Amino acid sequence: MTIRLYDTSARQIRDFSPLHEGCVSIYLCGATVQAAPHIGHIRSGLNFDIMRRWFAYRGYDVTFVRNVTDIDDKIIKKSAEQDRPWWSIGYENERAFNSGYDALGCLPPTYEPRATGHITEMVEMMRGLIERGHAYEADGSVYFDVRSWPGYLELSNQDIDDLRQPDEGVAGKRDPRDFAMWKAVKPGEPAWETPFGRGRPGWHLECSAMAHKYLGREFDIHGGGIDLIFPHHENEIAQAKAFGDAFARFWVHNGWVTMSGEKMSKSLGNSVLVSEMVKQWRPIVLRYYLGTPHYRSMIEYSEEALREAESAFARIEGFVQRVVEKAGGAVEPAAEVPPAFADAMDDDMGVPQALAIVHTTVRQGNSALAADDKEAAVQRLAEVRAMLGVLGLDPLDPHWAGGESDRGEDLHGVVDTLVRMVLDQREAARGRKDWGTADAIRDQLNQSGLVIEDSPAGPRWTLGPR
Repeated sequence: MTIRLYDTSARQIRDFSPLHEGCVSIYLCGATVQAAPHIGHIRSGLNFDIMRRWFAYRGYDVTFVRNVTDIDDKIIKKSAEQDRPWWSIGYENERAFNSGYDALGCLPPTYEPRATGHITEMVEMMRGLIERGHAYEADGSVYFDVRSWPGYLELSNQDIDDLRQPDEGVAGKRDPRDFAMWKAVKPGEPAWETPFGRGRPGWHLECSAMAHKYLGREFDIHGGGIDLIFPHHENEIAQAKAFGDAFARFWVHNGWVTMSGEKMSKSLGNSVLVSEMVKQWRPIVLRYYLGTPHYRSMIEYSEEALREAESAFARIEGFVQRVVEKAGGAVEPAAEVPPAFADAMDDDMGVPQALAIVHTTVRQGNSALAADDKEAAVQRLAEVRAMLGVLGLDPLDPHWAGGESDRGEDLHGVVDTLVRMVLDQREAARGRKDWGTADAIRDQLNQSGLVIEDSPAGPRWTLGPR
């Protein structure tokens, strides 16, 4: 068994070999909490949740760090616009992100450090870089000297002389392309005391310092969206390696969720908030929609695509429910996933190919049900549950079984009572052989969006695709 991953730095798929036998360390660039999350934000956390689950299935002890950027230019700007403390905005949105991750079934990280809790580590890193000649102070700020590090831009494969030169008017900068590690205090902005003066950290420094603290001088995987390759990840590498860290052995990047071909972004006004989406769609369906394309692919958002995901998952869920009914109780997941599923996941987290195995197994299970082969149907369900568990999509998992709101449970009970009354009328019509009335009742229920299935235990209803 060898897991293989696409390494952005190598520009190819490589065999994964952990730094420490039996352990995997992952650092994921998490939320910048200036606003509530849209589904594009959550996709990254979901993709790496599936990766983490697969490593755990393969027997690794996984340390998963996902940071929170709770201070940056955007948060400070929002603070001024809303006349609210910066920390209030950050905390509110941090909770919104965590609610989104939880709603879509992401496991909590091993550690979730906030940037503002690690000023000491940042000061230590800046001191070391200044001593080594890779950083310098200027008017209360600290800048990284990009030309001092020969490997700068190797991740993004760019030439430094071709870079746009931002901040050309900033006094004290040796090169316009040098980036700020520490920003001198400005009136009305939050600031911390340091040997370089009062100020606040730069975005890139935050992640280098936190990765160093929680995962050490070298770790296995650094992840994030493809938009972070430059400048963020490029600058992280420069800081960490110039400081003396080996840093990440693999760089893994996920694709965007797009609308009309553009990256989903609040600045473009094309975002879809998770808090609103979970009111329109079941969270498990959203997870299926966002998590089943390959992590490196782009997802073009549309309601039609979501409806297709809903229908596809309904076929899986319907099979699960039918076998549970036939078995008369719970069916435990198999101890191992089918070999073809494992092969797909080992090959750069090939979820689309793995999902094809899920659907094939569901079809086999449905054939077993049609043939009244209970033993085969139960065996297929055990395999399906094992595979869905790895993907975080097992509808029998307690997270999803208990995931509805209290109000949702109340409404389900009301609907169930009403539908049962109608189904009793249908059964009475069938009992007196009034097939026309029985069929008419069933058709009316179908038109209302309910799917009625006759089972040995009697008729049951489910919500049909939209």
